Amino acid sequence: MIYLDNGATSFPKPKAMMDSMYKCMAEYCGNPGRSGHYMSMRTGEEVYKTRKSLAKLFNITNPGRIIFAINTTGALNQGIQGLLKAGDHVITTSMEHNSVLRPLKMLEAKGIEHTIIKCDRTGAVNLRDMKASIKENTRLIVCTHASNVTGTIMPIGEIGELAHRNNLLFMVDGAQSGGCIPINVGEMNIDLLALPGHKGLLGPMGTGFLYVRDGIELEPLLLGGTGTSSKERKQPKEMPEGYEAGTVNAPGIVGLGTSVELLLNIGVKAIHDYEEELTRMLDESLRNMSGVTVYGVEDCGKKAGIVTFNVRGKSCEQVADELSESYGIAGRAGFHCAGLAHKTIGTWETGAVRLSVGPFNTKSQIKTAAEAVNRITKNL
Repeated sequence: MIYLDNGATSFPKPKAMMDSMYKCMAEYCGNPGRSGHYMSMRTGEEVYKTRKSLAKLFNITNPGRIIFAINTTGALNQGIQGLLKAGDHVITTSMEHNSVLRPLKMLEAKGIEHTIIKCDRTGAVNLRDMKASIKENTRLIVCTHASNVTGTIMPIGEIGELAHRNNLLFMVDGAQSGGCIPINVGEMNIDLLALPGHKGLLGPMGTGFLYVRDGIELEPLLLGGTGTSSKERKQPKEMPEGYEAGTVNAPGIVGLGTSVELLLNIGVKAIHDYEEELTRMLDESLRNMSGVTVYGVEDCGKKAGIVTFNVRGKSCEQVADELSESYGIAGRAGFHCAGLAHKTIGTWETGAVRLSVGPFNTKSQIKTAAEAVNRITKNL
């Protein structure tokens, strides 16, 4: 199968990552931070090594400000719900994933309001609209780095600068960009960064993290054992242990660390340049086909490795099924857990087909996928 569903999870995974997970489970997988014996201590060291690797990849000065989570959704919820209090106001965009929009909707009942900036039909945000939405009680701007629907890249450096000029915090959902597009939390003025381990970072499912800048305190969402302060009933807030209650996914975190080291050796920019080339090949091919509508920006230098489209006369589900069953091409059809984004780009009623590239795809595979879509357009 030609795998073009990297926006959902990357595939294949590096063998070195899988080997390191097996070695952890077979040789030393104790419970980190819970005991003083070799296996526990070794596992704790390996978990911390992954924090250090992630810190290096994203230019984070203090690895201890990285909280491990099970996915981006968990990280975003910890950041959003843990930060905001009654009376706060939040600014976000219409291209957000439900992992941002649903927590904000729920927080309305707690007296926390939000403004959604409507993006244009390509998924791009207007900074003037964002600036005009700042109020006296605005506390946070939260937005995606790259849309999971169109791939459109938001100008997060400029948004972060806008936030800091107005004494606001800036939180980024990096689900579609981490490991694929270079991110520097200092240069981009990012205060909180949420990422999955299993997408661009090439790690296993069940891993993710939230970076929280020094000086920002959150209320922990998950309460329980932290390995310290066991006599205290109140949840400790020491970073990161106070926000990682219970046993962490040590084998997954070890595997993630191995994948991140691979990315550090290859270089995220090299991956970005290659994925941009593949995306441009697919995007341009589909835009030149009669009966195909491609969504998002035309300049592939301004989008992540995502090409989203519809074929006239067929539902997105029909197209995705045909790609899978007749041509062995994996993609995703529907609304991508981002209904408001589809409303923004004009696919609220139809949904769309999303093909998303990864570093292991080849130019030959992209050519085959484009040819398959072309055949589908002629078989109405």
